[in-house]
Amino acid sequence: MAQEKIGEFIKKLRQENLLTQKELADKLGVTYQAVSKWENGKNIPDLLLLKKMCAEFHCDINELLNGEKKKRKKMVQKIFLFGIPFLVFLILIVWNFFSHSHAFEFKTLSSTCNAFRISGSIAYNKEQSSIYISNVEYCGEEEKEKYKKITCTLYETNENQMSKISENVYEGDITLEEYLKDVRFYVDYSKSICREYLEGSLFIEIQGIDTDGKIQVYKIPLSLQDRCP
Repeated sequence: MAQEKIGEFIKKLRQENLLTQKELADKLGVTYQAVSKWENGKNIPDLLLLKKMCAEFHCDINELLNGEKKKRKKMVQKIFLFGIPFLVFLILIVWNFFSHSHAFEFKTLSSTCNAFRISGSIAYNKEQSSIYISNVEYCGEEEKEKYKKITCTLYETNENQMSKISENVYEGDITLEEYLKDVRFYVDYSKSICREYLEGSLFIEIQGIDTDGKIQVYKIPLSLQDRCP
């Protein structure tokens, strides 16, 4: 699972820098419990914390999102035969290729529904993309209803066809507000072109079943805050 790989990568970075979970938490301004959840694959940092870790540990955001170090071909011996000037020239070409072809672009996801506040983003390049939703907050009329089961599902619609991307299910007495505190989505996705994420093509559906069997459904359309190039 993608977030488990990210957790293992964060743990490896921490251990390589001889830090405890509390010491890493203090550097990032979070609790050590949050660091523990990251490393166990139960949760991942939000986008700002990912960037902060990259700056702190001098690593690539692509490596953090993929959960592994980049693999590059070793060509030093062959390159050296052509002289230092050509070596420098070749390095510049390779760097330009990786920085333009593989670098992730980030677009912010937001909700067009007044009753919910969404914090999320899409990271994509020419080869892959990832959807990360770090926070779903209910800000409508006060609701104290207890639900025995709540399902939160991320969907995409395309030409009137609806497909499920990811799902979060909770069973037990809980209010909608309590449930949403722990809802996160992080999924690798097949689409890699920004313009394919059209406004309204992504949405979250929340379905709650109360103790009397009554069903309450919320549909939250999502849109990209920044326009695609």
